[in-house]
Amino acid sequence: MDLKDLYQDIIVDHNKSPRNFRVISPADLEAQGYNPLCGDKLAVFVNIRDGHIDDLAFQGSGCAISVASASLMTEALKGKSEAQARELYEQVHAMLTGADTDQDPLELGKLAALAGVRDYPSRVKCASLCWHTLIAALDKQAVPVTTE
Repeated sequence: MDLKDLYQDIIVDHNKSPRNFRVISPADLEAQGYNPLCGDKLAVFVNIRDGHIDDLAFQGSGCAISVASASLMTEALKGKSEAQARELYEQVHAMLTGADTDQDPLELGKLAALAGVRDYPSRVKCASLCWHTLIAALDKQAVPVTTE
């Protein structure tokens, strides 16, 4: 099995059985996101304890890339500080857009499964929606995030 097949399997798995697909109520922080191009809509819910993400979940509907990305994001960020979450957002965004050509996607663990998305520019917005929505939640942004 080559790396692309492994990545495909991870995306399919996280789409079919998304992790942390639920509402946190009450949530310390939450934000809404919408991708008008694809129709993806999601909400991100965050609980912070002692400066770290204690719980992180999402709910909504979207394409396989959108759902898998949100699922992978929630797994990767639980237990991380807000600063670490923002740093990982920057790394993932650079990977998705191809902005950092020196970055080795394998350093991102399972999130590297999203690396192939950069070859499909219209899908980058699907994969990055949950990340932009998370940042909006951390910034306490009341206006829904849109990828347009």
